[in-house]
Amino acid sequence: MSQDLMNYEQMTQLALRGVVRDAIRRVIREDGLPGAHHFYITFLTRYPGAEIDEGLAKKYPDEITIVLEHQFWDLQAHADEFEVTLKFGGIPKYLKVPYHAITRFHDPSVGFALQFDPPKEMEPAAPEIAKITPAKAPKPKKSKAKTANEDVTNTESSTEAETAKSEKPEESGDKVVSLDAFRKK
Repeated sequence: MSQDLMNYEQMTQLALRGVVRDAIRRVIREDGLPGAHHFYITFLTRYPGAEIDEGLAKKYPDEITIVLEHQFWDLQAHADEFEVTLKFGGIPKYLKVPYHAITRFHDPSVGFALQFDPPKEMEPAAPEIAKITPAKAPKPKKSKAKTANEDVTNTESSTEAETAKSEKPEESGDKVVSLDAFRKK
């Protein structure tokens, strides 16, 4: 197979982030979410250009999930980011989120979800490293997961979520190997 010099994967990611931007713009245009629609938006809190309250950044140093449903204010959609004010613990907090910082977008009212590759700026320094993991993964089950601004029911099992957080090679005993070890010479 030829090398993808067109970079179709990156173009696809960019186009799908445009879906998120357009969904937010529609909410603004219609002065609220239509019908039962609501959005769960997960983004990287340390992404360049993201603005988040210092207390929230300490509580969620890597990633946070916000919910746009009933109580949000000052929603604005720009070409490269959106802005919104949400209440956390009853206190309004301003957020500015670059679309490139978003890792997941979900509208559970219609079962629509997007998951994005991590932005190049946030990837580890050594790009040719693969992690070997066991072949069997636990089956998903219903569990309660708490987001930053409300409780939600999540279909991802708590075991998977805990595993994802603790899957650092030095902690789990997994080995990190270079892909070069498997290439034909």
